[in-house]
Amino acid sequence: MDRVEGRESGTGKGADRVVAYFMTRLRQGALKLGDRLPSERELSRELGVGRPLLREVMRSLSMLGVLDIRHGSGAYVGKVDIGLMSDFFTFCLSQEQDVLDDVLQARIAIECQAIRMACLRANERDLARISQWLNVLLHTLDDPEKGGHADFMFHQAVVAASHSRSLIVLHGALADLLKQSHVERRRTYRSGPIMQDLVEAHRDVFLSIVGKDPDKADQRLREHFAIGDELCRQSLISEYERKDFRAPHTT
Repeated sequence: MDRVEGRESGTGKGADRVVAYFMTRLRQGALKLGDRLPSERELSRELGVGRPLLREVMRSLSMLGVLDIRHGSGAYVGKVDIGLMSDFFTFCLSQEQDVLDDVLQARIAIECQAIRMACLRANERDLARISQWLNVLLHTLDDPEKGGHADFMFHQAVVAASHSRSLIVLHGALADLLKQSHVERRRTYRSGPIMQDLVEAHRDVFLSIVGKDPDKADQRLREHFAIGDELCRQSLISEYERKDFRAPHTT
């Protein structure tokens, strides 16, 4: 009985040991994309865990894309799907209150650093991609869905131009929530003057990257975020000023 209880209580530690094995070797470069892993028997013996537990952990890692398990061939190091990470982040963060406001703060931190790096690292292809989405944004001002998507893609292109894998992964992990935020904001401010301010802000951000001035780019992006917050506030005030809060007449 004691041996069984000890084995059950050590399951969590055993699983942690398996995950740590793969993470450590990936960080050290001992395992690389496409590498074939040792057999289950070898891994089980090396890690000191049972094969059922090892198989279960490896199956979980394969769902994240860390491992590629090919029946009849073995297990290989896979490439993590950022889309799965985005689903995971969305699921976790969606349980929190005011999640979109909180995600916006994370977005500011990521994008302000990314734009500074983009000023130094962006190539012609990066600039063309940002310009492309700026043009799409200009032609979708009256469509919250398409315009919100173009807005997101513009900012995603800025982050991609940083050529920072960490920032790109972090931004991508928040992608679903960021897209939702862009669309909801577009539904909030749809008047002509407000949208024109939005266009000018995006144009200034793009030109600051072309100008290769990190300080100016950082400032322009922060001003852009501030304009968005102010536009939302003004639209909310305008909406409630039009509402009739008088009690309905009763007969």
